[in-house]
Amino acid sequence: MILKDPFGRPVSNLRISLTPRCNFRCIYCHREGELRPETELTKEEIAEILRVSSKFGIRSVKFTGGEPLLREDIVDIVRSVPAGMESSMTTNGTLLAKYAQDLKDAGMKRVNVSIDSINPETFRKITGFDQLGDVLEGMQAALDAGLTPIKINMVVLEGINDHEIDDFLSYIRGNRNLVLQLIELMDFNSCDHHSKLDGLEDSLASRSKQIITRRMHHRKKYCLDGAEVEVVRPRHNSEFCAFCNRLRVTSDGKLKPCLLRTDNHVDIRGKSGAELEDLFRKAVALREPFYQ
Repeated sequence: MILKDPFGRPVSNLRISLTPRCNFRCIYCHREGELRPETELTKEEIAEILRVSSKFGIRSVKFTGGEPLLREDIVDIVRSVPAGMESSMTTNGTLLAKYAQDLKDAGMKRVNVSIDSINPETFRKITGFDQLGDVLEGMQAALDAGLTPIKINMVVLEGINDHEIDDFLSYIRGNRNLVLQLIELMDFNSCDHHSKLDGLEDSLASRSKQIITRRMHHRKKYCLDGAEVEVVRPRHNSEFCAFCNRLRVTSDGKLKPCLLRTDNHVDIRGKSGAELEDLFRKAVALREPFYQ
């Protein structure tokens, strides 16, 4: 049985934050409003959450963080994903060279890699670390392992990296296993480098040979001479909310009905079976568009 919220939106996608820990200190990081818990969900708790999700018809799960590859049991967690449920991950890529093949062997389909600059100095300015080489090595390992298509997540920061978009397009051009995803800066902390993405989308549209509207998220995909680009704009975007199909799980064991709210979480820590199923229903019943 697929769960639908009071606005008729089906929940078909789960995002699980495995840890708030990270080996970067990105200047814009908001941690989705999550504080560091004393203990993270165990792999057994995650497996039960996945089992119940599958029972409710959820067919895809994305593991996030923090940096999910800091979990030493990450391969076991991926292996626990039920048959018929597609798994993916968002990672900063620093540990992908170590884990890519094991993740693929455990059943993972693909990865998103967060890279906000391909200029070493700018990369260090944004992340706090000089590890661009490790990230690029990790992304190549993911390509070799078949964790594709890889979406490169670039948070667009005005005055910092917004001039690099064409450099990223050149980097991915001709490789159908790489997609550039330009992401709007969220308002969750004091980083004030918001780029105006309206003009950016107009520019992409004028240069595109083909524009495809994705069915699931209703986002546009711009096809520019061998390079594919998507733009993710959650701020003040009623369309983003109208087509939201996601339920989130925080690393401290709470169901999060909305990305943009922290006041309606449902605690599921230590719950299982019928009790956990009821809490899933409760969380979905609390879902409502943040922007209407």
